[in-house]
Amino acid sequence: MAQISYLWQQFLILMNSLVGSLSWRNILDVLVVAMAVYYIIKLVRQTRANSVLKGLAVILFLTWISDILELSATNWILRQLINTGVLVLVVLFQPELRRGLEQIGRSNISGGVFIGERKPMSSEHDIQEIIHALTNLSRRKVGALIVIENKTGLKDIIASGTMVDAEISSGLIENIFEPNTPLHDGAVVVRNGRITAAACFLPLSENSSISRELGTRHRAALGISETTDATVLIVSEETGTISMAHDGRLTRYLDAKALDGILSELLGSDEGTHHLFSRPTKSEKDGEAQ
Repeated sequence: MAQISYLWQQFLILMNSLVGSLSWRNILDVLVVAMAVYYIIKLVRQTRANSVLKGLAVILFLTWISDILELSATNWILRQLINTGVLVLVVLFQPELRRGLEQIGRSNISGGVFIGERKPMSSEHDIQEIIHALTNLSRRKVGALIVIENKTGLKDIIASGTMVDAEISSGLIENIFEPNTPLHDGAVVVRNGRITAAACFLPLSENSSISRELGTRHRAALGISETTDATVLIVSEETGTISMAHDGRLTRYLDAKALDGILSELLGSDEGTHHLFSRPTKSEKDGEAQ
C-alpha cells in the first residue's frame, strides 16, 4: 500500500507541475505531440508494427515504474534496451516510415514545389481503350493488373518490369495479359498517358484484415496503393470481377460506367478518386477489404 500511495503522490506532483506551468506554448506542445502520436498509430494500425509499438509502450511503462520503485538493476536493463533499440526500431518500422514520408511528400505543401502538373491520362480515347480492355478481359476471366501513376513516381516499380513505352490500346493490354505469354505475369504501369512497362513486380499489402478470398493480385494492388497515390485496376482471374485499389482501399464489382467515372476523374483532376469513397462500397459492406 505504501508503494501505491507513493506512486499516487508522484502522479499528483506531476499533474500539479503541468497545470502550474500552463501556457500557450505548453498547449501547442501537447497538441503537436498528440497529433504526432495519432498519426503514428494511424500509420501502423493493422500492420505488424502495431505489435512492436505496443511492446515499446510496455517497456517505457516498466522503465518508469522501476525508476519510481528504485529497482536499479531492472531500470538499468530497460534503459539499455531503449537506448540500443532505436536502430532496431528504424529497421522494423522501415515500411511504415517510408509510407509516412511518402504521404508527407504527396501533400499539397510539397507537391507543387518538386513536381509539375501531371495527368495520368492523355485523352478520353485512352480511357475508353482501358475500359474496353478490362471488360473484355473480365468477360473471358483473364487476370489483369494495371497501375496508373499519379503524383508519386513509380520509377522503381517500372525498373522491375519490361519497358514497353507504347500508346494505350485495348488490343495491346489484352495481348499483354493473355495467359502463357511472356509479360502476362505482373503489372502494367501507365505513366503520362502511355503504357510504360509490363510484368512489373508490386509490393504485397501487410494488412491483416484483407479477406482470404482475395489472391496475390489484389494484395499486390493494395500494397502499391498503400505506399503511393497510384490508382490500380484489377481483373480477377477466378471470377472476372473488376476492382480498383486506391489509398489502401479496395472497391470491387465495377462495371464500365463506374470505370469511366474513375478514369475521367484522373484525366480531369489531380485529386483523382478520393471522393469516390464518400459512400460505402460493396466491398466495405461485405467486410472483405478496406
